[in-house]
Order: sequence, then structure tokens, then C-alpha cells
Amino acid sequence: MAVDSLNFPAKPPADPNLDMGLALVAQQRKERLIQTVKIGVVWVGLIIFLIALLLQFNFDPAYVFAHYRFVLEGMLITIGISMASIAAATVLALLGALGRLSHNPIAQGVSGFYVSLVRGTPLLIQIYIIYLGLPQIGSTLNSMGYSEIGRLFTLTAVQSGILALSLNYGAYMTEIFRAGIQSIGHGQREAAESIGMSRWQIMRRVILPQAVRVIIPDIGNQFIAMQKDSAQVSVMGIWEMTYRANRFARQDSKFMEMFVVAAAFYWLLTIVSSWLEGMLERRMAHAYER
Repeated sequence: MAVDSLNFPAKPPADPNLDMGLALVAQQRKERLIQTVKIGVVWVGLIIFLIALLLQFNFDPAYVFAHYRFVLEGMLITIGISMASIAAATVLALLGALGRLSHNPIAQGVSGFYVSLVRGTPLLIQIYIIYLGLPQIGSTLNSMGYSEIGRLFTLTAVQSGILALSLNYGAYMTEIFRAGIQSIGHGQREAAESIGMSRWQIMRRVILPQAVRVIIPDIGNQFIAMQKDSAQVSVMGIWEMTYRANRFARQDSKFMEMFVVAAAFYWLLTIVSSWLEGMLERRMAHAYER
């Protein structure tokens, strides 16, 4: 049979709505860009206004540009403490949530007591108890002859800060994890049980992978808040941004200048963290698209 005699299927007609749809998407993208530019202009105007207002009260920009690097050097410590604390807090929150959802009265009692106690006391008090109170217990154990155990209660300032932030945010994040786990439909648990999965297999293979998608945005928000709350560890003499700003401000009585610098760096960290959180959230959302 000749090739010319073959009947190929006719080419499908062009979608008449395709060009209209593409034009609509392009128009929407343009409108979002214009809106973003307008918001940016408003932000720039507000920043200029605040700078002009500060200049009216003897604010010294030259001093800021001369010494901002001293505060900036503490940013890595702030980020390191925050990242270590959020990692430990996530583990504590997962364990706490599983305890709250457990049918075991001991697990429920321990997790409930932990959440109530930590959420009911200020973070600064918790820092003081861990940094100043635990060594008192350690010295008592040392005097009783339990020196190996007593040394465990004497922590460095950085260790105390990470432990305090981890315990504090772990308690708050426990409720986030609990709500995320409970958001998964009960029918999925029943379906997993019907094929012979154990309770742990259901949690690990069915519930947690879906709950993480719900929990991720809240964990990001907690991390952003933790970066700011990490300033409270400055009371222990940790050379993070707040401590550095305070130390230099006392030296030259330039409190406004140095604390504005510290505030600007914390703000920058918040903006970057929010952007990264948004990227991760969109990536998680695309993973569930069909």
C-alpha cells in the first residue's frame, strides 16, 4: 500500500479558548506585578519617613555604618541557636502530641503536665531556672558523691539557651502537631487497619506524611518567632545580636543607634525565613497536586 494512500487522523482543531486563557493569565500576572511594585513603593516611603523621623532626634547614621558589623557578627549565633532549638522542639512536639493522643494514662499525664507547665511560665524564667537553677542541683549531687550525674546539670550558656527554647517551643508546637494529626480523616486509619497495619505503621506511613503538609507552615511561623525570642538568651552573656548591640550601646550611650541596627537584622532574618517558608509550603502543595 502506498504511503500516500494512508489515511492519517485529522489534526484536532485549535482550542479557540486557548489564546484567551493565556492572555488572561498574562494579564493576572501583570496585575500582581503592578500591585507588588505599588506595595514596594509604600514600604520605601514608610522607611524613608522613619529614617527622617529618627534624624530629628539626633540619630547618628555615621555611627550605625561604622559599627553595624559588630552586631552582624552575632547573626550566625542567633541562626545556629534557633535552628538547633527548632530541631529539638520538633522532636519534643511530636512526642508530646503522640502522648496527648495516646490511650495510655501515663503518656497523657506526662505530656499534658509538660505542656501546661511550660506554657504557663515565662520563657525568661525558664532560662534562669535552667542556667542558674540546674547548677545548684548539680552542686548538691556533687556534695553527695554523685559527681558524674552532677556534671550533667551544669550547662554552658549556649546549651542552656538551646534547652530553654526547645522546651518552650516544644510545648507550644505539641498542640500544632496534635491538631495536624487529628486533621487526617478517621476513614484512612480504618482502611489501614483493614489491611493489617499496626498502630505504629499507620502513624508512620499514613498519618504523619499527610499531617506534615498541614504542620509545615505553623512550624515555619514558630521558627520565625523563635529567632526573635532567641534575643532573651542574651541575659546569659551569649554573644548573639542583642547582646552585642547592648554591649556597644552601653559603651558609647548610643542605645537608639545600636538597637535599631539589631532590629533591622532581626527583621531581615524574618523576611528571609518567611520567603523560604513560602517556597517550602508551595513545594509541599505541588507534591499533592494531580
